[in-house]
Amino acid sequence: MTGVHIGPLAAEHWADVERIYAAGIATGHATFEVAPPTWEAFDAGKVREHRFVALDDDGGVLGWAAASAVSDRCVYAGVIEHSVYVDPAARGRGVGRALLEALLDSAAAGGVWTVQSGIFPENSASIALHTAAGFRVVGTRERLGRMTYGPLAGQWRDVVLMERRLATDA
Repeated sequence: MTGVHIGPLAAEHWADVERIYAAGIATGHATFEVAPPTWEAFDAGKVREHRFVALDDDGGVLGWAAASAVSDRCVYAGVIEHSVYVDPAARGRGVGRALLEALLDSAAAGGVWTVQSGIFPENSASIALHTAAGFRVVGTRERLGRMTYGPLAGQWRDVVLMERRLATDA
């Protein structure tokens, strides 16, 4: 993909990552979060080996992907949950796909056997992206949480659980 470069997400990218995260939050269809975390909380909660930014030729951040461990129990050591966010101005350019591929490659290289994501059913672009990348719908977690902000405040939301198995013996 011309003009898009994938690299490790670092503190120097935080202002743009935070802005893109906030834009996703504002849609009401990306997350239950009400605001982006601080850099310190993000850095502590995301696995360093599995977080990436998409940069344009000038070094501007077009999107990001990051993963967290789903549990600290050793039996889940190979299971991560991830997020992918793309700047609204960069959508439709393959940025999300490039980020997701980088994350899947790093996960496979790092011994991860399952990559999962919880997606609001209304976020059809994210569901299509994940389906194209080989994820399957495991199920829908009905009325999993209630929105606390924006025009959807107070509404219960379903979450579609999608996963991709990386290890052939898992």
